[in-house]
Amino acid sequence: MPITDDVQIPTYEELDVQEINISQPVLKASAMHFGKYCDHISKEFMLCKIEERDPRRCLNEGKAVTACGLEFYRKVKNNCRNELEKLSKCMEWTDYDMKFLYCRKEQSCYDQCMSEKLGINRPPLGYFTQLRVHQTDRPKPGGVAPRFNDPSVPLPEDFPMEESKYGWRDWWWF
Repeated sequence: MPITDDVQIPTYEELDVQEINISQPVLKASAMHFGKYCDHISKEFMLCKIEERDPRRCLNEGKAVTACGLEFYRKVKNNCRNELEKLSKCMEWTDYDMKFLYCRKEQSCYDQCMSEKLGINRPPLGYFTQLRVHQTDRPKPGGVAPRFNDPSVPLPEDFPMEESKYGWRDWWWF
């Protein structure tokens, strides 16, 4: 898509945020608690992306999600670092897919630590797939992209149709 001069591109200062510098095993091991901790803020961001249809309008919500992640991992580092490291190392070294299956003992210790020290219980199975109504204070979007009608124009009824050169192409259905 070409960009014209009237498109306002965000400056580097608007886009610059501190990144969450964590490896994949740690992210996967802590994903359930992280998702529950930052649930409301993440939903605000996704709602903005869906409603606005313009990523430039959702920069502040994206920054809030990153800030929530940084806050979560700082709390985990101060309270449950050893348990999370044991779980992530177990997941990394026992299976190439990093499944929880072989690390239930470490997972139990991590879940117990998160519950006792941070008050975050592991969500039940299917928690993130349930339909839940999200309450927001964001105003409804003003300018929504227009919906276009079907641009295809039907052929006239008397349009000459030739027979297929090689026969019917869906022959394999029978």
